[in-house]
Amino acid sequence: MSSNRVSKIESLLVSEISDIVRHELKDPRLAGVTITQARVSRDLSHAKVYVSALGGIEARDKALEVLRALAGRIRGEFGRRAHLRIVPEIQFEPDEGIEAGMRVHELLRQLEQG
Repeated sequence: MSSNRVSKIESLLVSEISDIVRHELKDPRLAGVTITQARVSRDLSHAKVYVSALGGIEARDKALEVLRALAGRIRGEFGRRAHLRIVPEIQFEPDEGIEAGMRVHELLRQLEQG
């Protein structure tokens, strides 16, 4: 599978799942959720979709719980929208990058004050 096709599917996953979360799912625990990136296996059978949420780690973890419970429904809707022959199994994961960046920022701020 070409890396160009994989990256197109990753981009499509981010945009379509973001739209599904915003417009199709009516769960208040998903307010402030951002789909930050997706990583698809070379054979297109599996995808890790990374999630962050306003409100910190607790809000993100609640959102992940909801998304994981609805993963089959989200996969089905993604498959209908994307018109792919193979629709990857979707696994939702926390995006640790934002929290790590916030921790670094806070440590730098403390050093400046310090």
